[in-house]
Amino acid sequence: MSRARKIPTESDDALLRDLGYEPVLTRRMGPFGNFAISFSVISVLSGCMTLYGFGLGTGGPAVMIWGWVGVGLMVMLVGAALAEVTSSFPVSGALYFMADQLGSRKWGWYTGWLNLLGLLGAIAGIDYGAALFTGAFLNLQWGFESSPASVMVIFLCILVLHATANLFGVRLVSILNSVSVWWHLAGVTLIVGLLWLVPTQHQSAEFVFTEFVNDTGWSNPFYVAAIGLLLAQYTFCGYDASAHLSEETTNAQVSAARGIVHAIGWSWLAGFVLLVSLTFAIQDYTGTQTTATGVPPAQIFLDALGLAGAKALLLVVIMAQLFCGNAEVATASRMVFAFSRDNALPGSRWWRQVHQRTGTPRAAVWLSVAVPAVLVLPSLYSSTAYAAVTSINVIGITPAYAIPIYLRIRNRHLFRPGPWNLGRWGIPIGCLAVAWVAFVTVLFLLPQSRPETGLVSVSTFNYAPIALIVVLVLAALWWRVAGRHVYDVPSRGSDRLAELQRGVV
Repeated sequence: MSRARKIPTESDDALLRDLGYEPVLTRRMGPFGNFAISFSVISVLSGCMTLYGFGLGTGGPAVMIWGWVGVGLMVMLVGAALAEVTSSFPVSGALYFMADQLGSRKWGWYTGWLNLLGLLGAIAGIDYGAALFTGAFLNLQWGFESSPASVMVIFLCILVLHATANLFGVRLVSILNSVSVWWHLAGVTLIVGLLWLVPTQHQSAEFVFTEFVNDTGWSNPFYVAAIGLLLAQYTFCGYDASAHLSEETTNAQVSAARGIVHAIGWSWLAGFVLLVSLTFAIQDYTGTQTTATGVPPAQIFLDALGLAGAKALLLVVIMAQLFCGNAEVATASRMVFAFSRDNALPGSRWWRQVHQRTGTPRAAVWLSVAVPAVLVLPSLYSSTAYAAVTSINVIGITPAYAIPIYLRIRNRHLFRPGPWNLGRWGIPIGCLAVAWVAFVTVLFLLPQSRPETGLVSVSTFNYAPIALIVVLVLAALWWRVAGRHVYDVPSRGSDRLAELQRGVV
């Protein structure tokens, strides 16, 4: 799909200076490490497992399996189009910097705020999911009763763990992500193998690939199937991590672009095998949905493998989720650092500081875990809040992916292809990518479940649209108060035609 043109390229730091930034982060991540961070953030052992219970009631097996195939295809198109732009602009700011260079200051401003919302929502979703699975393991091991309050305590502990791990430099982050790749692949292989070999009974192929289940309260099967796509779309988020870590990656113009595409491709394959195997292994559908562990995959493990096997596999999944959350904190902290470097956030002078010894933006790391802690607070009172948090991730970060792609299409005369590009396929693939993003963004702003009374309550309300509106309003207000005066993204060299476009949306 892509082609790497054999043309002379500038050194990484020289290109970064040409883009307007002085290198301050430590460039110690190789091509595999760059791929590993996106693969770790996508994390099929996090996304697929965490929202598997949601999928059981929103379309069931048929929507989970075929939705994964269809969404994966569309996400590959989005990823390829984004990789092409990343090859031209390998900077930590990533999406908002691309939007600024190909559009205007306002395009960059709002893209940055959407990207930031999505990344912080992703940390909330990933680490809260890890807390749920940890609670399920403790339930099996010691009879621990999970409650919203106890899960919240576990969640906060995980956030602190991830913040601490990200304070020691990108070298440690790169090592952990490399381990994460092999852990995920080995973990999927182990889970799939045991679920096929151990149980004496499996569901039929007809059940796995055609069974439709609707527990949402909505009567329209097409609407229910569309809502059920959240499982796949949520899992396939975060591959912009390769772009955000590009200032710490060698041969970034090629490595970051390939990292995005390869991470999506391997995750697409691994996730399909995992979902099919889990669904074949279901022993009691209703029992799986209403499990006392609070985590349906844990009940599948328990029914199919027994207590010892279930606990072992839960530990495999939890460890994968911890790797995933750690990679997401690294990504979000680089976004906070880059956005603050361009004076876009309140208190930018604190968040852009880089620790001299480790080369890490430590204040940005702490901010990146503090905001997710606030985002998850509604889960103390609402049973649907977690699904809303995952939607926040999707509706924040997915449009941010599409904006640079859209601007690359609209202002193609300003786009200078990097060594990794799609050639003549860039425009048609970009158009399909933008159309898909528009569809899923609207989709996940809609209600996900219909209350029995027909009236929306505190426990059934979808908070995702509110979060999106709040962020956009705050971005607009901060733009008028200070942003338009202090926000400053450098121009690319003296030949950048986009300079003539600045200030025009």
